[in-house]
Amino acid sequence: MKITKFDHAFLLVEESLQQLVIDPGIYSPELPKLENVVGIVLTHLHDDHSYLPHIMAIQSQFPQVKIYGPQDVAAKLGEIPCEVVSHGSHLEVGSFQLDFFGDQHQEIHRSIPLVQNVGVLVNSKLYYPGDSYTQCDYPFEVLACPAAAPWMKISDLIDYLEAVRPKRAFATHNAILNDNGHVLQNSRIREYVTKHGGEFNYLLVGESITV
Repeated sequence: MKITKFDHAFLLVEESLQQLVIDPGIYSPELPKLENVVGIVLTHLHDDHSYLPHIMAIQSQFPQVKIYGPQDVAAKLGEIPCEVVSHGSHLEVGSFQLDFFGDQHQEIHRSIPLVQNVGVLVNSKLYYPGDSYTQCDYPFEVLACPAAAPWMKISDLIDYLEAVRPKRAFATHNAILNDNGHVLQNSRIREYVTKHGGEFNYLLVGESITV
């Protein structure tokens, strides 16, 4: 299974000549070349994860694509069909088995209403928690690890990595960082992934790993 990181939280997963898009957001100025997209996973409604023009463009190119997200994502999409998923949902689309975990976005501030958020496990290999520290209930091979966000403290991220202890991880949700910020955050993530024998990768936009 091939995983390609694009801007911020946008991931493209490929298996058996089919593609799954995860969180195509506003920080991607344009979509990459896509082929045979069978599914789109939207972890939550914020534009940096579910940018409506990108979703509409993918649906226009692939009319049979299935879209999955929590209830408030479905409400945001309006007339665009979206299958509502929540904690415990399991489904299959093409070559992909999807399991969903959690129900809320991490708190930004108590004055800001919480939105729904689901983490997704793909083919029991890739786990991405969206904007949360939700843990996956099943073993997995690689963690797409949020690296920077308005809701994030590095101490909380370290606690999460200490709890999850991923075998392999790469940084995502990091478009808001400059070069110095990448070095700082990546060094902390690497430290606590490798502490327990895991491997950390920093992927530039368009770079891939295979699991």
